Amino acid sequence: MTIATHTLRRPGVRLRYEVRGSGPLLVVTGAPMAAAEFAPLAEALAADRTVVTHDPRGMSGSVLDDPSEDSTPELRADDLAAILDDLGAESADVFGSSGGAVTGLALVARHPGRVRTLVAHEPPCVELLPDAAGQRAAVDDMIETFHRDGLWAAFAKFMGNAGFDEGGNAGPPPSEQVVADGSRFFAHELRGTTRYVPDVATLRNGRVVVGVGAESGQLVTYRTSVVLAERIGTTPVEFPGDHGGFMAHPVEFADVLRKVL
Repeated sequence: MTIATHTLRRPGVRLRYEVRGSGPLLVVTGAPMAAAEFAPLAEALAADRTVVTHDPRGMSGSVLDDPSEDSTPELRADDLAAILDDLGAESADVFGSSGGAVTGLALVARHPGRVRTLVAHEPPCVELLPDAAGQRAAVDDMIETFHRDGLWAAFAKFMGNAGFDEGGNAGPPPSEQVVADGSRFFAHELRGTTRYVPDVATLRNGRVVVGVGAESGQLVTYRTSVVLAERIGTTPVEFPGDHGGFMAHPVEFADVLRKVL
């Protein structure tokens, strides 16, 4: 399938995004996940959708003028609105997963007319939880661990707090890009994403669908998703797999997403 790669200059950043397929416009977004992680899902959707994937600011091919700049959901939402402008699109459906779901929530709040339907898959909106203070402290500890002990020590705490099984065999050595993106996530993105408080009143006035993984019951993001859905008066929609179900089951995940949209 033909993939058109675009570069968009924004204040402080050069954004890289990809377009594939034909049909109604669908923006697929993650944070910190870049376009590559969504490629199988995008391929599965592109038969009947024009699918936009992108590298969030500071990740992979979207290079910041100032690498020390923090990433926030508001900044990333404005980037998505600018991508729609660059494509000449008044509006689009949006699928966001994890931090990208938080980006989508911010996009609805800041640019409500641009989003037809937002599907927010497991947004880590920990500020909505009864144990928000504990979650906040855990995030601060992860970031302190990163600066003191390095990326993998911080990542172990991140996975444990999230509720993932920390066992399993080690994979291949990570690439320099993986290390760079992971380091940026802890140093400049994690706190801003998890501290975001959704604008519930605005979300109630838009078409927002909250997604949860069928295998995510033990995860913090399952709890945050259920609480968010309750706040905006909807019922969560179940997607295949867990937090990364779009990678493990892209075709089945795409089928559910089509039905939701």
